Amino acid sequence: MLSWSPPRSGLQLKNQFGEKMSTYVLMKIIESAPSRYDRGIRLLTFGSVDKSYDRLTSHIQNGQQVLDIGCGTGALTIRAAQKGAKIKAIDINFQMMEIAQSQIDSASLSDFVEFQEMSIVELDAEPSEHYDVVMSGLCFSELSDDELNFGLFQTYRILKPGGILLIADEVRPRNLLKKIFYWLIRLPMVVVTYIITQTTTRAVSRLPEKVERANFIIKQIRLNKMGSFIELVARKKSAHKI
Repeated sequence: MLSWSPPRSGLQLKNQFGEKMSTYVLMKIIESAPSRYDRGIRLLTFGSVDKSYDRLTSHIQNGQQVLDIGCGTGALTIRAAQKGAKIKAIDINFQMMEIAQSQIDSASLSDFVEFQEMSIVELDAEPSEHYDVVMSGLCFSELSDDELNFGLFQTYRILKPGGILLIADEVRPRNLLKKIFYWLIRLPMVVVTYIITQTTTRAVSRLPEKVERANFIIKQIRLNKMGSFIELVARKKSAHKI
């Protein structure tokens, strides 16, 4: 078992929240025009994000309590709601949540979803062992290491025993050749992003290890061919053998 020490407090992290680095390549450009967000994400992930989200939400069951961290325009939220889950969807971008709310309303799923403008560093206000599932799509790579560790620690706390963590996000390839090819593609996009937004971007380094350090049991990992996009399914330990 890997040892785990709680990261810095939510208050300390809130003070540095405005200094965090952004996530997915060109994410800040896309977020400046939320109505184009979904189309941009499909382009940036070479069309793989929809299938990824479908696979992740296949783990969700009717009636479960679900938290969607960084819900964006609601791609994961609407899939979970269609399965009959009860979702709390949080994000710090109010415009994005307005689009998500509109999509939920159009699908007649508003009874299943509660939206709240909220950051991951405010998860310490959530009750312990409340959720069956916590999910996040392209959000964890927006966080600093302290925010990510804090978020995973809090996620473990608020999940019920045996609860599931679902993540889809950008990660750094480990294979040397893939890493070189990845950076050859990524570097020009990073430069353009900085010129336009004055921010930098990064993928998550060693995400599975970070998840394990938060005491989760990883059940499934799926990487794209370049090793730069991950689908991860993990479970909180339960009182009985899984």
